[in-house]
Amino acid sequence: MRILSVVGARPQFVKLAPIAHAMKGRAEHLIVHTGQHYDEIMSDVFFQDLGIPAPDFNLGVGSGKHGKQTGAMLGGLEEILEDVKPDCVLVYGDTNSTLAAALAAVKLHIPLAHLEAGLRSFNRRMPEEHNRVLTDHAADLLLAPTEVAMDHLAHEGLAGRSVLVGDVMTDVLFSTRAAVQSREEPLPHGMTAGAYYVSTIHRPDNTDDPARLEQIVSSLASLDKPVVLLAHPRLVDLARRHGLDLQAGAIQVVPPLAYPQLINSVMNSAGVITDSGGLQKEAFLLRVPCTTIRPETEWVETVQLGWNVLVSDDLSSLAAVVQRSSPASTSAAPYGTGEAAAAVVSALLEQR
Repeated sequence: MRILSVVGARPQFVKLAPIAHAMKGRAEHLIVHTGQHYDEIMSDVFFQDLGIPAPDFNLGVGSGKHGKQTGAMLGGLEEILEDVKPDCVLVYGDTNSTLAAALAAVKLHIPLAHLEAGLRSFNRRMPEEHNRVLTDHAADLLLAPTEVAMDHLAHEGLAGRSVLVGDVMTDVLFSTRAAVQSREEPLPHGMTAGAYYVSTIHRPDNTDDPARLEQIVSSLASLDKPVVLLAHPRLVDLARRHGLDLQAGAIQVVPPLAYPQLINSVMNSAGVITDSGGLQKEAFLLRVPCTTIRPETEWVETVQLGWNVLVSDDLSSLAAVVQRSSPASTSAAPYGTGEAAAAVVSALLEQR
């Protein structure tokens, strides 16, 4: 069976890693990198650090407005699909790369499988929400990471196409954690374990409005411990255009880290402050308190179990939430035990 994976952004490279390993000896696996994230730390280094085979195709699309970026991917992917003729196209998550690949596959009548299906924020302002909903309703096989995701799919009439496989991010995080612990890697900027926070801020709702971003930066700057702000180039550029100094107060700005260094930094931190979807869950799996600057989350289990607190409208409460007492310990495993990738490949092979 020939399976074509389409990825293009940092979280998707992480998800691809265990899938690529699980495919070995079970299916022919080809990889398309759309180039949605194109700087080295966001793509090439990830492939190297996670042991992912080099992509068979790289569209090199780069950044741009949603329509232009998605359209460029669609055209390039259509040519690849016509040439490769895969038995199945596998897409990952909720990016423009996923939507473009979904459109290309269904137009050419190629079976489509969606990894991380069924996640819902119910925030229609987010482009990711539209991407994931449209892809779920186009897909032939919905690979759900959690029981909550399965419930969402059933509610939308998609239960017959859905399979609970667990979360592949759990697979790669557990293996990465073990590798990092065995190497005893240093912490960023000489930080001391438990004496700093890790932060990422990237969503347009938090960055595009100068007043909103200024509030967030001011809150981070006032925290009681250093804040290692992993600043994507887009955030740096927006702050410059807004006339904001990111390197303020407690904040120490550093470029995005390669995945093993990210996990090492988070697992040794006092907490995480983010608007990322993946980092919320990674913090929970590492049992690190998380504060999410959003009104909602796809990973509701992290909130229900007390390890994640949402802050959105009242940013004046951010410091108090971040500096809260540690949550109660839990042995809950809503995202699986680290064997999701094997279940994904089995579900794909059963569709042939």
